[in-house]
Amino acid sequence: MKKLLLLFILASVVWSCEEVNDSEIERVQVAVPQTMSLAEFRTSASVENAQPIQESGKIYAYHDLIFINDQLEGVHVLDNSDPSNPIQKNFLKIPQNTDVAIKDDKLYANSGPDLVIFDLSDVTNIEYETRVENVFNYYYPTLPEGVSYLDESDYDYETEIIIGYEVRTAYREIQNDIAFFDGAEASGGTGTGGSMARFKIVNDYLYTVTESEIHIFDIQTSESPIAVNSEYVGWQIETIFNQDDYLYLGSSSGMYIYSIENPAAPSYVSRIDHVMGCDPVVVQGDWAYVTIRGGNDCGQNLSQLEVIDISNKNMPERVAVYEMAEPYGLGIKDDHLFVCDGSEGLKVFDASATPEISLIDHFDNIETYDVIPLENVLLMVGGDMLYQYQYTLEGIVLLSSFSLN
Repeated sequence: MKKLLLLFILASVVWSCEEVNDSEIERVQVAVPQTMSLAEFRTSASVENAQPIQESGKIYAYHDLIFINDQLEGVHVLDNSDPSNPIQKNFLKIPQNTDVAIKDDKLYANSGPDLVIFDLSDVTNIEYETRVENVFNYYYPTLPEGVSYLDESDYDYETEIIIGYEVRTAYREIQNDIAFFDGAEASGGTGTGGSMARFKIVNDYLYTVTESEIHIFDIQTSESPIAVNSEYVGWQIETIFNQDDYLYLGSSSGMYIYSIENPAAPSYVSRIDHVMGCDPVVVQGDWAYVTIRGGNDCGQNLSQLEVIDISNKNMPERVAVYEMAEPYGLGIKDDHLFVCDGSEGLKVFDASATPEISLIDHFDNIETYDVIPLENVLLMVGGDMLYQYQYTLEGIVLLSSFSLN
C-alpha cells in the first residue's frame, strides 16, 4: 500500500447487523478522504491580509516577527517589535501546513508532500517564492481520533491530495489475528521554534521529521533548497531539537540521538525508551527534558516529565521523573524550565539543581500548548491566545496577551 501501513479498504468487509451474530462483528469508525486536485493545491499558496485564526498550532520567532501556525491552513504573521502590543500583519496561506523554519529571510514550510519558500526580505511585502514538489513521501493528514480504517477506494494519489476526512460508522467481521492501524501525524540568521517543532535549521541544512523519517535539505542556496537525503528513523517520530552536533528526536516511545558531524548524513547514536506518549524534547548542557503526555491517541494515561542524563551520548540515562497533568511543549533558559501543562497552565521550575527541579511559579486558569524562551521575553501560545512574559529578578510577569481570533 502507498502509505506503508496496514490500511484496509472497507467495502469488502462491511456486514449488516442482521446477517452476522453480534459476537462476530464490531462497530468501527472509517475515514473517507476529502480531496482536491494536485494542480489546484499547488497554485493555492499565497500572501493574504490578516485574518482570524481558526486553530492555533506551533509558534516560531524570527527577529521582531512571530509566526503562528493555523492547523493545516497556513501561518499568521505578527509584528512583535513592541511585545506589549503585537500587531497581526499577514496570513500566509499554505494548505496542509504544520511547521516552518527561517534562515536569512527565507521561510521554509511544509505543504502536504511539498516544501514551499516565502521571501521575508521586505516584511512589508512578503512574497511567495517557489515550491519543491514531492519531498515528503507518503503524505497523509493525521486521521481523526478514534478512526480504525482508511477507505482509499475512490482516492487517486497521482492526481489528488487528501485535505481532510469524513468519518463514517460501519460494521466489520472481527479478525483477531490481524493488526490494524488506529489513526495516530536584523536581516539574516535563523529563527527559533518551540519544542513541538518538526523543522530545525542548523547552519546550511534544514532537517525535518515526518512520522518515520528524517529529511535533509541543503539550503546553502536559500531560494533553491536541495533534498539531499532521507533516512528511516522509527515509528511515530514527533519532534526535533538541536544542540551542538546532535539532533534529539522525540517519538511516542522514546528519544533518539543522531550525530550531524556529517550534516548531510545524520548518523544514529543511541535511543532511550519511555512509556508510550506524545513526546517533545528540549536540551541544555548534559540534560534532556522530555514531557510525555498520555491519553487519547498518545498511548497510556500516564503523563510525566523525565530528566535524562546525556553526558554520555551513547548511553543516555533517565535519572528523574515528575508527574504532570497533560504536558505539551516545554522550554529551557538558564536555570528556568517552562512546561506547558495543558489546562493546568504554565509551570515554571527551578532547574539549577537538575536532576532535581522544583516548582517556583504557576500560571493557571489558561490553556497552554507551546513555549519559546527568547532572550528578553517568553512566548507562549495556548487555546486562542498568545501570551508574552517578561523576565524579572522576582520571576516572570505577564507582559501582554493577544487574542488570535
